[in-house]
Parts: sequence; C-alpha cells; structure tokens
Amino acid sequence: MPQMRFIILSGAEGVSFVEMPASHAYQLSALNLRLHKEIDKLTASNVPTLPYAIAECDNVDLHDKSLTIHSGLDYLNQLEQSFSAIEEKSYPLISLLTEIRALQAQLEQWYEEEMEG
Repeated sequence: MPQMRFIILSGAEGVSFVEMPASHAYQLSALNLRLHKEIDKLTASNVPTLPYAIAECDNVDLHDKSLTIHSGLDYLNQLEQSFSAIEEKSYPLISLLTEIRALQAQLEQWYEEEMEG
C-alpha cells in the first residue's frame, strides 16, 4: 500500500480533505499557495474561489459523516476545469494552467505505475 498524505483545505464551502501520494503532497500545497498569490491578478469575472491549504497530515479519521476525502487526481481535474474556463484577457493564465496540468500529469503517471505494480 503506497504512503499517502492528506492536504486539509479550508474555504467558503468549509473544510475538505485531498488524498495525495506522500511523494506529491507538498506539490499540491505549493500549487495552492502559488494560485492564491496569483489569483488576485486575474481580471476575468469568472475566477473560481479557491480554498486555502491549511495543513498536511499522514492519517485522517473522519468522525463527521458530512466530510469526505477527495482523491488528488479528482481534485486536480476539477481545478484544471475551473481554471481553463476562465476567460482572462490581461493576465497570462497559461502559466497557472501549465502548473496545474504538470501536477495533474505527474499524478496520472503515478496512478498508472501503481496499477502496474
């Protein structure tokens, strides 16, 4: 069983948990920080609201049944869809999308290798 980590996100919709391979968890936290640093520079009207990565941990035992754990790949797919839908004219959005897609591709490769092994 591969080592997994959990990134805890907090935003307008409450707290959520994203499960990532331990080898890639820090990349999601760093991506979240980078997106928050740049999101205010976007001028489009359809900029998504992003939760903040507030913590990482090795294990999560959820006691609140309303909370769920999302797979990292599902989270990144949703993030990519949200950012690719932005109609930005002034800011070079492609650099943010490139970072999202790079981590997305790394996770896809990780899952493929896990399934083979």
